[in-house]
Amino acid sequence: MNGERRPDGGGAAVAVGEQIRRRRAQRGMSAAELARRAGLSKATLSGLEAGTGNPTIDTLDAVAVALHIPLTDLLARDTDSGPVHVPATVAGQDEPTRELLRRVGSGHSLELWRLRMPPRTGLAGVPHAPGTVEHLLIASGAVAAGPGDDVRELTPGDLLAFAGDRPHSYRTGEQAADIIVVIASPVVG
Repeated sequence: MNGERRPDGGGAAVAVGEQIRRRRAQRGMSAAELARRAGLSKATLSGLEAGTGNPTIDTLDAVAVALHIPLTDLLARDTDSGPVHVPATVAGQDEPTRELLRRVGSGHSLELWRLRMPPRTGLAGVPHAPGTVEHLLIASGAVAAGPGDDVRELTPGDLLAFAGDRPHSYRTGEQAADIIVVIASPVVG
């Protein structure tokens, strides 16, 4: 083992293998191409995808880099809390207000993005690691966004949180949109 950390065995190896296969397929990459890019033999990659390998974190990191994804995307497991839509509330103009929109529990890695979309623009979201939740806060404009089977019409001040490990999309209408995106991914220890 050379003192390298390895993910926990058993079910974790199968889950990691499923994630490697899924991410490779999403990118239209052959197993041979992924093995080449990650610096692995085809047999090693085949064992990883089958869930029979015992990879080091360094090996999984090489696969993640070759797939252009964070390492946590390979290590996370499935969960789905379903979409949460919080429409904007109209607050009094004379008083400051504070409203808890969404609390993200511990054990998550957060990324904060600003997404600016011109009018009449569509964007397909690549599914993230299982358990990832995307939070969209509409700063300006209007956008139709969410998972493929539950797209919502959002306007300034709206919040939408949904499982980011499924295909999802963003589309603007006649006006541009400015969106704050928070991606919460499970941290695997």
